[in-house]
Amino acid sequence: MDDRHSFTGRKIDPPIVSANMTVRQLINFYGSTGYNARRLAEAAEMLKEMIDTDSTVCLTLAGAMTPIGIGRTISAMIDAGFIDWIVSTGANVYHDLHFAYDLPVRQGHFDVDDDILYSKQIVRIYDVYIKEMGTLQAQDIVVQREIKRAKNIIPQNASTADIAYALGKAAKENGRYPEKSFLVKAYEHKVPVYMPAIGDSSIGLNMLPLLFEDKGILPNVILDVAESAAILWKSERSGGLELGGGVPKNFFQQTGPALHQILKIKEGGQDYLIQLTDARPDTGGLSGATLQEGKSWGKIKTSHKDNIIVYGDSSVYFPLLCSYVMSVCKPRNQKQIYDKKNVWIEEMKRIYFKNKK
Repeated sequence: MDDRHSFTGRKIDPPIVSANMTVRQLINFYGSTGYNARRLAEAAEMLKEMIDTDSTVCLTLAGAMTPIGIGRTISAMIDAGFIDWIVSTGANVYHDLHFAYDLPVRQGHFDVDDDILYSKQIVRIYDVYIKEMGTLQAQDIVVQREIKRAKNIIPQNASTADIAYALGKAAKENGRYPEKSFLVKAYEHKVPVYMPAIGDSSIGLNMLPLLFEDKGILPNVILDVAESAAILWKSERSGGLELGGGVPKNFFQQTGPALHQILKIKEGGQDYLIQLTDARPDTGGLSGATLQEGKSWGKIKTSHKDNIIVYGDSSVYFPLLCSYVMSVCKPRNQKQIYDKKNVWIEEMKRIYFKNKK
């Protein structure tokens, strides 16, 4: 029975803060309070349940997370078997590679004259500085070179996960500090990394010379749609941890409509959804759309439970969630989805044509 409209909730008994609290203790502290502190504690317990039930877990990455060094946090989650696939902006992949190749990224300042920064060839992401020549253009050379070299690795009909796999392999073999890149870790554990809006990033920009020169393999983003739908189709339980919104959020959630509305081979969407966001729901934008709203599209199994939005900054909340589940969950076996995705596509295609008869 739904008790949301009754006076039966947990009694608020002011919790005690203490020196040297563990993350587990801090999350329990938050769970005893209210507002977004309590939401964060509920999200932590939901992420734990996703992991303990062996759900297929997707991480979505919007916003500039890797330039501030969050890549190694993602790597730790991949190592533990807690992230099975990733949907990212191309920018997060591109900036992640800076650290593998030891290209400079520095803390800067948010209150500056950007005309002066431009004259000094410094680009800015809020309070993070990146060198135009020493970092961006050096990275551009690497990306173009490695995609050209990877013709024997990247399939002729390639998804963006195939491009990411080749770049991760190259960074592992040629990077000075490959351990600092989540893309390398994804390559090592066969975690597919999709960049569905690849053209809206420096990864996409670096494919422009490849297009003109007719060198390298250009990705088929509709294949991304098929492969991501196949992951949901083959998962007994599935869920996601969404950092921000944007294209990664919707691309991950649209796997449900792809299977039911379009292919008509499986009803239902994700079992679990957690989103960390600062976007408002009342402007009609997808980034701020409530997770419950997604039920009307078939993006989530039910709007009544197993979905939660924590309002605030992913750069603060995400490391706390990761540290918590690494404290309370046992490592899982790697699902190695990258090696299975092509077989799943063929299986799904056969069922689609069988149902059309």
